[in-house]
Amino acid sequence: MHNTNFSGNLLESPQLEGSVAANEPLFAEPPVYGALLLEDGTRFEGLSFGYRGASAGEVVFCTGMVGYPEALTDASFAGQILTMTFPLMGNYGVPDEALWEDDKIHVSGLIVSNYVDTPSHPQSKMSLGEWLQREGVPALEIKDTRLLTQHIRTHGAMLGKIVFDEDIPFHDPNTENLVARVSGTEVQQDGEGDTTIVLIDCGAKRNILRSLLSKHVRVITVPWDYELFAPDCDFDFDGILISNGPGNPKMADKAIATVRTAMEHGIPTMGICLGHQILSLAAGGDTYKLKFGHRSQNQPALLQGSKRCYITTQNHGFAVGTLPQGFESWFINANDGSNEGIRHRSLPFFSVQFHPEAAPGPEDTDWIFDYFLERVRGEHE
Repeated sequence: MHNTNFSGNLLESPQLEGSVAANEPLFAEPPVYGALLLEDGTRFEGLSFGYRGASAGEVVFCTGMVGYPEALTDASFAGQILTMTFPLMGNYGVPDEALWEDDKIHVSGLIVSNYVDTPSHPQSKMSLGEWLQREGVPALEIKDTRLLTQHIRTHGAMLGKIVFDEDIPFHDPNTENLVARVSGTEVQQDGEGDTTIVLIDCGAKRNILRSLLSKHVRVITVPWDYELFAPDCDFDFDGILISNGPGNPKMADKAIATVRTAMEHGIPTMGICLGHQILSLAAGGDTYKLKFGHRSQNQPALLQGSKRCYITTQNHGFAVGTLPQGFESWFINANDGSNEGIRHRSLPFFSVQFHPEAAPGPEDTDWIFDYFLERVRGEHE
């Protein structure tokens, strides 16, 4: 048998000129760079860590420190290029799909300041970059997300595009019915109980369903355009919850018509986020587009008539401006004074602009689900 003995440490041996260092990959792929272009001509160069393909949408920012898996799978972000203001992203990887808010990523692109490609978390199944590449979502690491965010705050959310080798046109997602794109198409039943709630799926986060099921009720999820009051609807229900969702609420005309009919029948009805805007429109109110929206897990919502302020999770670019007749303001945003919730003065109709189910974010307003079910069951005074 032939034996060869090596002395010394290979890592410490001198390198020949032009050779690859021992701690560098032999066939390292060259870095890929792209650019974020805004409709006003502003340009941000960045290092790609997602899918190498162009994408267009509305550029917005989120000030949350954690929760990027939930945010990226929130259908409310459909059509948007999301900028995360917290400088560290990817450090805890991507958890199992069961912990997502939908079964896929909905953002059109992702912009971060510092991407961590070596996640450390016991629940991590893959890196953020691997996930984005698998889902076909471009992402750039740019060094000055602070400047980009300040630009959006000054000039408002604007159209943008992530480009690489080939250019593409700008696209305004608010001109299309995004709800129709993200809503489910089948009727689904979950849970058991004496109370049945219909969840109108306008792009519902999974934690809305989880929150309802934790209250031991039966939930029937229906598409955004499902005709609840058609003669062939073969199930009974006690209350209606309108979910969150993306885009301009006025595009969801069929959901608005359904909610209007429900209120005419006196059925207890609650809205969350886009559902808040849909309920307001159905009752005769009006909505408008915010300058740059609210997207984070730290939005302060003041309970009207009290000194209590709740820290809430929010994700919306539109808001309720004109309250419907017979309704009163329930919550307002402590930062800009915009409406965060309404309720009817005598009937069981109300809605909130924030997410009481959170995910990610504080659970301070989970009590709103109990408030809803008390009115569905006729338990309130």
